[in-house]
Amino acid sequence: MTLDELALALAPAVADSATFDGWTDEALAMAADMEGVDPATARLAYKGGAMAMIAAWIARIDRDMARELPPETLATMKIRERIRALVQYRLDAVRGQEEALRRALAIMAMPQNAPLALRLGWNSADTMWRLAGDTATDYNHYTKRTILASIYSATLLAFVNDQTDDKAETAAFLDRRIDGVMKFEKVKAQFLRPDREQFSVSRFLGRLRYPSS
Repeated sequence: MTLDELALALAPAVADSATFDGWTDEALAMAADMEGVDPATARLAYKGGAMAMIAAWIARIDRDMARELPPETLATMKIRERIRALVQYRLDAVRGQEEALRRALAIMAMPQNAPLALRLGWNSADTMWRLAGDTATDYNHYTKRTILASIYSATLLAFVNDQTDDKAETAAFLDRRIDGVMKFEKVKAQFLRPDREQFSVSRFLGRLRYPSS
């Protein structure tokens, strides 16, 4: 097993330990002991410290999500249901690890970690859209991922603070956000449709020069 593979394999155990000890060397040592991994080797797999542990945890969820919800499974759903199922999978994956998630979000919010945190959020959003069947290569590629990353990060904050039974408030929050995006995409599609009358500077100037009789 390579160090990268070890980092992914050990990630869930590290997250469990981080619930009690934070994203620290102590949590890593406990996870390594539980999984029968040499602590020194485990530290090599996470040379970047806390952010390396968190990044591996996110990458593990990305990988497992792609295995559990492949494009052929999602293809039977409407696009709204695909995105809903993908985000819900990620929430279910961290159920019971809310404290570890809360601590991870605090670490990711630190200024020195912001670039990597943004990249991790973008990668997760990109993975979700690709699994959902998105093939856009124009500006839609970027707007869709930016919006989804924003929705997902906001939903995570709702999730860690949700004390309701079965996370009912989080589910309602997510549904409202997705509904808003679907309405936005519908309006955008109507505005950008090819047969829509568009303002043309040259046509406008031509009419000024040669007014119709």
